[in-house]
Amino acid sequence: MLCTTTTMHAASPSYLLRQFIVAPRRCTRPDLPRSLSTLVASAHSTASRRSLGPPASATTATPCSARPRRDRRPFASSAPACAATAQKLKAHKADLVAYPTPAAGREEAEADEDEPELELVGPEEAVLGMTDRAAEQLRAIAQREQNPGAALRVAVESGGCHGYQYKMELAKGREADDYHFSHPRIKPSNIYVDAVSMTLLKGSSIDYATELIGSSFRVLDNPQAKGSGCGCGVSWELKEL
Repeated sequence: MLCTTTTMHAASPSYLLRQFIVAPRRCTRPDLPRSLSTLVASAHSTASRRSLGPPASATTATPCSARPRRDRRPFASSAPACAATAQKLKAHKADLVAYPTPAAGREEAEADEDEPELELVGPEEAVLGMTDRAAEQLRAIAQREQNPGAALRVAVESGGCHGYQYKMELAKGREADDYHFSHPRIKPSNIYVDAVSMTLLKGSSIDYATELIGSSFRVLDNPQAKGSGCGCGVSWELKEL
């Protein structure tokens, strides 16, 4: 009978490291019972379906055109409604009701010998514009004064920061050397312009502006004025001829 003797050698750390690299150990677990393994498989299957979502046949794509759209809120300005009155309105050509005659001009020149004889503006050149709101304001003034002849007198005099300035005041009646204008539709709406001022106002427009700082009559678009004039709207500079 032969006896074989196996010699056991102590494994060194380097030997164990080489063995682990060549054939690393894998974690093993004992087999689960059949009922438990079935439950785990069913849970994994349910989680997989939830992550993938419903099948393609169960969902119906909604076209973009069929999706309900929320109406956008319209833009609303916070500016007060009265700001619209500060906008520039279209001026209508006023009717020339009356104008001075050459005889009236000579009489005035004879009364004041220091002034030269004035050359009057002809009726075809005596043009003045008037906005509706200016005419409505003049009509209200005439009704308040209970005088159909009440009017706004517009004149030009020297002065101001630009050489000339407008002067406006209420008048109760027309003078002999006045040009009388009235709105073509809204009446009474009288405006008087003297013969001297008419040469510097022809072609202009009269408006009534309502602002936060106050309301007043204004002269707009004067062809004889250079530039926009002073910011106050009263003083202006004469164009060079």
